[in-house]
Parts: sequence; C-alpha cells; structure tokens
Amino acid sequence: MSELELEVAGLIVEALNLETAAAQIDPAAPLYGEGLGLDSIDILEIALVVSKRYGFQLRSDSEDNVRIFASLANLSAHIAAHRTC
Repeated sequence: MSELELEVAGLIVEALNLETAAAQIDPAAPLYGEGLGLDSIDILEIALVVSKRYGFQLRSDSEDNVRIFASLANLSAHIAAHRTC
C-alpha cells in the first residue's frame, strides 16, 4: 500500500468510524457494496472529507464516480492527479 493509499484509508476509517484498521483495507477491493461494504451515504461522506483535505471538489453527478470510488487504489490515484494541497 502506498503512503497516499494509507493516508486515504485512514481518512475513510476516521470519517466513517469504521472498526477496520486503515492498513487492513485492501487497495484493490471494492469500496462500494462488496469489499469494504460502503453505501451511497458513506461515499458522499468520503467525498466531503476528501474535498476538504485535498482541496478539490468531487461532484456527486460526475460520470467518473463509479471509476473513482471503485477501490481505494482508484480513489488515491484520482486524489494524486487532482489535489491542490
């Protein structure tokens, strides 16, 4: 797991009060549904935390959201490409 993936996993665990340790989240496992088992409300919460932390907006109406939130690895790669802070 990369440093950014671990950081993002920590944000997810903290934002959603998960009982899973950040380091135990598989970067390739799905975030939504199977895998981590998140629902649409959880994804919105993650988008808000990511927007505040990394200085760019994740829009709920974006067609790219399925790809962005497919896994921790995808989300981290998107953050790496778009972060402003």
